[in-house]
Amino acid sequence: MKSVTKLTPTNTLASLFSHSFDPNSLRSWLSAITDLSVAGDHTSAFSAFSSFRRLSLLPSPPFFLPLLRSASSLRCLRFGRQLHLLSLRLGFLHNNPFVVSSLVHMYSSCLEIRDARKVFEEAGLFNSLNHVVWTALIAGYIHNGLPHMGFELFRDFVKEEGREAIDAASAVSVLSACSRISDKNAAKFIHGLVYKLCLNMDIGVCNTLMDAYTKGGNDLESARKMFDEMPERDVISWNSIIALYAQNGFSSEALDLYIKMSNNKQVRYNAVTLSVVLLACGQAGALNAGKCVHNQAVRMSLEDNLYVGTALVGMYCKCGRVEMAKRTFNHMKKRNVLTWSALIAGFGMQGRGKEALKVFDGMLQSKIRPNYVTFISVLSACSHAGLLEEGKFWFNSMKRDFCIEPRIEHFGCMVNLLGRAGCLNEAHDLIKGMKIKPDSVVWGSLLSACRVNTNVELAEICAKSLFRLDPRNCGYYVILANIYRDVGRWKDVEKMKHFIKKKDIVKTPGYSMVELKGKIHVFLVGDKRHAQHKDVYIYLEELFVKMEENGYIPDTSSILHDVDEEEKRKLLRVHSEKLAVCFAIIHTANGTPIHVVKNLRMCGDCHNAIKLICKIVRREIVVRDSNRFHVFKDGLCSCGDYW
Repeated sequence: MKSVTKLTPTNTLASLFSHSFDPNSLRSWLSAITDLSVAGDHTSAFSAFSSFRRLSLLPSPPFFLPLLRSASSLRCLRFGRQLHLLSLRLGFLHNNPFVVSSLVHMYSSCLEIRDARKVFEEAGLFNSLNHVVWTALIAGYIHNGLPHMGFELFRDFVKEEGREAIDAASAVSVLSACSRISDKNAAKFIHGLVYKLCLNMDIGVCNTLMDAYTKGGNDLESARKMFDEMPERDVISWNSIIALYAQNGFSSEALDLYIKMSNNKQVRYNAVTLSVVLLACGQAGALNAGKCVHNQAVRMSLEDNLYVGTALVGMYCKCGRVEMAKRTFNHMKKRNVLTWSALIAGFGMQGRGKEALKVFDGMLQSKIRPNYVTFISVLSACSHAGLLEEGKFWFNSMKRDFCIEPRIEHFGCMVNLLGRAGCLNEAHDLIKGMKIKPDSVVWGSLLSACRVNTNVELAEICAKSLFRLDPRNCGYYVILANIYRDVGRWKDVEKMKHFIKKKDIVKTPGYSMVELKGKIHVFLVGDKRHAQHKDVYIYLEELFVKMEENGYIPDTSSILHDVDEEEKRKLLRVHSEKLAVCFAIIHTANGTPIHVVKNLRMCGDCHNAIKLICKIVRREIVVRDSNRFHVFKDGLCSCGDYW
């Protein structure tokens, strides 16, 4: 052959030989094998190379690059080792860093990081290392879950080769390691090098640096500063910063950035943008904003996109509109395990456990294999609905039938489920039998169950572990004090108050959010910063008069401050969820459902108060707290007063 036909993914090895082909030309073979590899037809690339070798022809170094790339893509360790042996025989490891880097990448992709390191060290003996080889092994360590070793290797690289050898690719690799290391200084150290080498002009480096600051050092402020100082931003830059705000719970800021991005005519948002914005909408309970993003997805013909569709299902579920989530789910042409899991979780958070299990059954019927996230959704649904036997069955089934080892989240769901059913000793036995160390969520679930069932002895066992695991959490002291109060142990109640005062433990500030006409309104306890706070307080007092006529009695058990009962009642009256609900009632039409998002667990007094409010104003009021959804209607709550 004197010319080689360019292959596409639809072409195969057979079509290769349907054209004129010179079997004695190395260039022809190399071009064909490269085209097959680039087209993703890796098996045919292997077959072509086997045909080539049967002609007793010897490959040159460039042959190994596409072949090792194919071995990496297929994780075909056997073929990769054969290529390694051949490269040794031909002496390419002694003088070709690109073959070395391809071998390192192949072994790393096949999760054989020790062999990758061995290739790296052998090449070093023959001075066959360059920045490409170093970068390949750094990336290999990260791919194999060893970011610390990747970061240390980068330090060795700078020491051996000098910082001038650092290029954009090596900077991106080490920053990927930084994002997996809980050390803010690691990202700052690399940032300094990036700045000195003028790599801060590279968009890819800046995008990865933002990610490193937030994930590795929890330093969103530095990430935002990096974003603001970028000379040029692409869609990945915008997606990254929006995602960072959304994933860290700053939904309002994420939505503000999305609006700015929409007004930037030089950047067009894509499916990833809509997915992360929908995440922010769901977290904030911003249903109207979520609907606007849904409309945008339809206009961009992205409604059928798997990731956008899954994000829409999750958004509607988190906004309490599980029926809308189900409609979106039913319209999707493709669904993955996350899509199914999101819908199961949506029904579960509203206490509709039977419907959640029906969705799960549909998932199994569709031959979609559940993962650990799915079982968190399933067990959580059983817990919220009190489905004890079903929960036990699926907890045992996940390991027996699906080979999924229970994680801490699964145990937390089971302890909560057993506690809800009054099986406190069984829940305690489950904790004692855990192979992994129980966390504060697991012990906290059992402590809450002890409060409901007034089990002082077990509560003290739970509290001992909780005070060690999370000593600054005021809630655990309050629950234990209330258990002591319920059994008349007043000295121990005072002891808990003394602990809180002595250790200067401050309760996490509570806030509630409500969306109105696309804008998110945030209320704190006793908030008077809102522009319409006077109207809210006037209406709240009117409501309290009607509530007292309907039998409202303040529940001050959640307050351990050393103040008199009258002061406690004043504090309860201005809790953030009461203010948010009043604001929403004032500014929406009669009969309109109200949706409020609370960052903490709702206190007992607010729960009782909103049950009365929904009956008085004849509204459905949905409150999503840190535990679940509370759907208040006709004086009742969907949680059955257990949350």
